[in-house]
Formats: sequence, C-alpha cells, structure tokens
Amino acid sequence: MEEQLVSGGEPMSNDNNGLPAGVPMGTPPLMVIPGARDTEETKKLKENYQFFGPATAAYALFYAFCMYKNGSGITFPFFVASSLLYFYYSLKKLELTLKSGSAFYGVSVMLLAVATFCTDDERLIAFNKIGIFLLMISFLISQFCDTAKWGLGKFAATIPEVVISSLEELIRPIQDMAGFAKKGQSQGTRRVIYVFLGLLLALPIFLIMAALLSSADVLFRQITDAVLGFINLGNVFGVVFRVVLCYFATYMLVARLCRKKIREDVRDHRTGEPVLAITVTSMLSLMYLVFSAIQIFGLFLGQMQLPTGYTYAKYAREGFFQLLAVSIANLVIVLFCMAFFRESKVLKGVLTVMSLCTFIMIASSAMRMILYVSTYDLTFLRILVLWGLAVLTLLFLGVMIQIFKQDFPLFRYGMVVVTVFYIGLAFSHPDYIVAKYNLEYSIKEPVDVSYLSGLSADAAPVILPYLREQGFDLSLITKDAEKYKAKDLKFSSWKIEQNEWQANDSSDRHWLSYANWIRKAYLQQGIRNFNLSRYFAFREAQ
Repeated sequence: MEEQLVSGGEPMSNDNNGLPAGVPMGTPPLMVIPGARDTEETKKLKENYQFFGPATAAYALFYAFCMYKNGSGITFPFFVASSLLYFYYSLKKLELTLKSGSAFYGVSVMLLAVATFCTDDERLIAFNKIGIFLLMISFLISQFCDTAKWGLGKFAATIPEVVISSLEELIRPIQDMAGFAKKGQSQGTRRVIYVFLGLLLALPIFLIMAALLSSADVLFRQITDAVLGFINLGNVFGVVFRVVLCYFATYMLVARLCRKKIREDVRDHRTGEPVLAITVTSMLSLMYLVFSAIQIFGLFLGQMQLPTGYTYAKYAREGFFQLLAVSIANLVIVLFCMAFFRESKVLKGVLTVMSLCTFIMIASSAMRMILYVSTYDLTFLRILVLWGLAVLTLLFLGVMIQIFKQDFPLFRYGMVVVTVFYIGLAFSHPDYIVAKYNLEYSIKEPVDVSYLSGLSADAAPVILPYLREQGFDLSLITKDAEKYKAKDLKFSSWKIEQNEWQANDSSDRHWLSYANWIRKAYLQQGIRNFNLSRYFAFREAQ
C-alpha cells in the first residue's frame, strides 16, 4: 500500500507546501495514513509473489519437518542449508547481488550446523544456534545495507531493531497474497489461493477449539477420540504452529529488510576531550604497570617473597576469574576511548601501555587457570575460560593495530576471530576433553564420578572404556536393545564380578545412570533425529 497524505479527505497537491488545493495556509498538520512508501525491493517482493509465497511456504514446511522435537539431529544441517538457499534465491528475485564476504557467512553457518549434528552437548548446541542466528541476520543486513564502516555497536543495535521491527510487517504476507490473487489471475487461481489462506488461518483455530470442546463435554470427546484417535493432536498442533510461525516470521523479515529503513550512516562520535580519557587511563595504566611487574617477577619468575602461609601453588591458583574480568573491562575501556574521544598521540600511547599490561594479565590468568586445573581437574567452564583468554588475546592484538592504523577493519577482524575460534570449540567436544583429562591424567583421587556421569554422549568414547576396565558389563547396554528398549539396566547384573558389588556404592549408581542414559538416547533416535555423537557412544559399548 502506497503512503498517502490527506487533510479532511482531500487529495494531495504538489503546491501550497504539500497541502491539498484550496486549503488555506495554517491548516493543521496532515494526517499520515499508516503504511510506508514502497521501495524498489518491496515492489519486486510483491511482483514476484508467485515465487516468494510458495517458496516461503515450502521453507516453513521443511523447517517443521527438520526441527520439530529435533534440536540436533541429522536434519539440522539440511535445514540450515535450505535457509541459505532460500535467502540466496530471494536475493536473486530482488535483483540483489551477493556482496563480498558472503562466502564467509555461508561456510561458517554450515560448519556450525554440522558441529551441532556431531555433538550431544546441550550447551554447545544452544551456543551453535545462537551463533547461526547472529551470522544469518548479519549476512542479510549486509546484503541490504552498506556495512563497510559499521562497528560492533552499530551491528549490536541493528540486529534487534530488524528482528523486532519485523512485527510491523505482520499483515504483509496476507496483503501480498491477496494482491497477487487480484492481479490478473484466473478465477480458479484466486480460489485456490484463498482456500490455502483459509486453511492456513483456520487449522490452528480449529485444533484449539476442538481441544477446548473435547475437554468441556465427555460425549463430544468420545466422538473426537473415535474420529481422530489415530492422530496425535498435540503433534499436529505443534507442527502446524511451527509452519505458520516460520512462514510469517520469514516473510516478515524479508519484507522488513526490503523497506530499507535501516540507517546506514555511521556518525563520528569522537568529540570528547582527550585530556579526560588520558587522566583516567593514565591512573589505571600506572596501577597496571605495578601489577604487571609483580606478575613477571612473582608469578612467572618466582623471585618475590610471598606473605606468610602462602605457597607458590596456592598463590598461582588464585584470581584467574578476577583477572579475566579486568581484561574484558580493559577491552571495553580502550574501545570506548577510541570511539568517543578525539585523536591524541598521548592518548594513543597510554592506551598502548594499557593494552600491553592487559596481555600480561591475560597470560597470568591463563597460567593460574592451568595450575588450578592440574590440581582440581578440568571442567567445561574452565575450558571456556581458557578459550576466552585466547580469543581476548587476538582481539587486543587487533585493537593495538587500530590504535595506530585507524582504517583497520577491527569489527570484521573480531568477527572472523570469534567465529573461527568458536567453530574450533564446537568441533572439539569439550566433554570428551574433560573426561579424557580427568580419567587419564588427573592426580585427584578419587575421580569426581558425579560430575563425569553428568557429561554428554561426547564423553562416552572415554568413559565407557574406563568402565569396561573397572569391571562393568557394557554388553548390557546393547544386548537385546530393541527388545528391551523401554527397560533400564539393573544393579544386579551391572558388574561382572558380583563379589565387588555394593548396593550402596554411589559411584556405581552414577555410572549405571550414565549407561542407562546412553542406551535410551540411542534407542530414541529415528531417521530425523539421528545424532552422530549418540551413535558413536552406543557403538563404543559393543
């Protein structure tokens, strides 16, 4: 719908300052009828509804097939690939050419999709999906806007703006469908479109009303049970809801981007007085220089006298989280000074000193964490801390480059660093690394069975051989698996050497719980939700 301005119902005129003809000066401001003026992309979206309508519907159906009750199965990479194909052909229909850097987005999201299929770690799966979403939205924004000069702040503000403002296009799918039906189509085509639209709107309402009426009247419930007894209404409603949601959300997102309402210009906020920044950062840098000297001579070289009662081991195992927090805060402070204060050679020098001191803090935090792990074992969080320190080191390296070279693409550099490092983390299977270290290299006795037995199937290639060495009968996990798929393993047959069995042995109960979980996780797999990690875990028990 084109935007129209009216005053008292009169048509627009190009003279008299935009007021209708004959309206005297001083008339109250014109009323704006809702609806923004169409862009070239919006017009193409309407003109090509014969592509966008069926393609979006097919994409929504494929989404429901791949993702309904299936967060990390083999279909997930296919869904992500279909998303890339859908947006690629949508851009072609809108006559938009892929920009440089698009391959990076595509390869990255596909690698994260494959990593999701290859892991059973719920934390990684959640992080992978967040990463895929952010990369996909960033890719789409970069196709519709000139983002060459954008930084982290601009992207961070634009992504939620685009997602939330897409709600303004809620009726756009229906409008475009109706417009296509009226535009030179045969009566039969129109009827088919309206029937499809009616089914799309009526089916979820029908299911909700049927459920309410069934719960309100026992006789009606008997009839619906007899007629629809072979259909799981809950699953039907879940699938229909996801199809409708995906159809509208996807079409609304494309329609919103076609509006091209995103401000592309990036204001230069470097107007602050550099003396203020120099004063603050200088005080911090002096303190950091003292702290860095203590780290070099005390922690790294061990040449300083420690307080009474302190050993170097105890000293080294303290403060890694605090140092990580300070390092992240320093990154924010340096970026803030570079973004909001005028250029100054003195400020550049102070920020350089501050960055160099942060490198020492990062090294100190990493060394403390490694020493802490050597005594208290490895966990997912500790791996995440070490990973974060590595990423932070490379980010600060980019910051130091931009301090002296203002045209350095810091945001793109940071995106590549974080994405590549996270893809490495996603494929590394942290639970496997944790189990490997804690069972084979730990000096801690006994092992923390309660923690290890709570790990995902990623750790099974390490845990199950360990249990076999401890005398546990792993054949029970796979023995007659299909015949007894609903049954749990029993304590009485869990250990081969019965004389070692103790009913109150909590560690044995933890391991039994883990084995039962591996068994059930594998047996609950089908064609859609087949997961590589759970498959290899089950194979390891054979």
